[in-house]
Amino acid sequence: MALISCFACHSDNDIHLEGTAPDGSRILRCGDCGHTWSPSAVTATPASTRTAYEMAKGRFATAEMVDPARMARVERLKKQFLKRNPEPDAEVAEYWERYRRLFSTEGLAACDPRDLRGFATDRTGANIGNTSVFNRGWNRLGAEDAAARIRASVEFLVRGPETTPVEDRLTILIEDVDGTGMPGFKEALLTKVLCVMEPDRFLPILTYGTEDSGKRELIETMYGLHLPKPDPTSMQIGRLATWSNDLLLELAGEGFEGTQHAAAFLTWAKDRVSHTALTAVR
Repeated sequence: MALISCFACHSDNDIHLEGTAPDGSRILRCGDCGHTWSPSAVTATPASTRTAYEMAKGRFATAEMVDPARMARVERLKKQFLKRNPEPDAEVAEYWERYRRLFSTEGLAACDPRDLRGFATDRTGANIGNTSVFNRGWNRLGAEDAAARIRASVEFLVRGPETTPVEDRLTILIEDVDGTGMPGFKEALLTKVLCVMEPDRFLPILTYGTEDSGKRELIETMYGLHLPKPDPTSMQIGRLATWSNDLLLELAGEGFEGTQHAAAFLTWAKDRVSHTALTAVR
């Protein structure tokens, strides 16, 4: 016999008979939310009120999926790391703060193109990968055109329409369908912008799918969770890059002096979690 579910909250936990309607049909009541209804009056199952975005995010991995034994192993590594590396690199915080001012509305409009090129090629605080595509693009376009493209990308990413989540704005810029973006200023550098502008949220681990250093492989190696590859429908690259960042930050937990410190632990622990015998840290 099929279970009866509440048409308001979809719970089937506490459904009971409330009474009888004038037409003789039963009136049911949900003990969880208090909604009452008559099954005979329901002609169709109401459509889900969740958006496609919400449904996609609901299918993404969560911290609760991690095996407790594996999590305990990572926590022992964390104690080792914090004992040896109690403080983050102060130089990175100063660098982030400088570019946070530069990427403000006023600073971005007035900044020197050399500052933007410096941001795209400087490796302080994060592994930006190979910059040859960016450098070739800069030389081909010229400093003014290249700087204008970078300004437009940063502005859209950081202060774009509120109706478009930051992860979807990230996808739009990475895919650059109309070809108006800055060559080479894609996932790694756009994520670096987010690290600067939201330093309490974004880890300076700049790519999702890069072999050996991307967030997807890091989460699989460290925590045993298999994340999807990007697809053009619901699991676009910007969503995966952002959601995996949030998951990593949650899994890393407390005890770090900021996201740069947490990222240093994650990259340090990746090569140790599966191969090194751990001992208790007192």
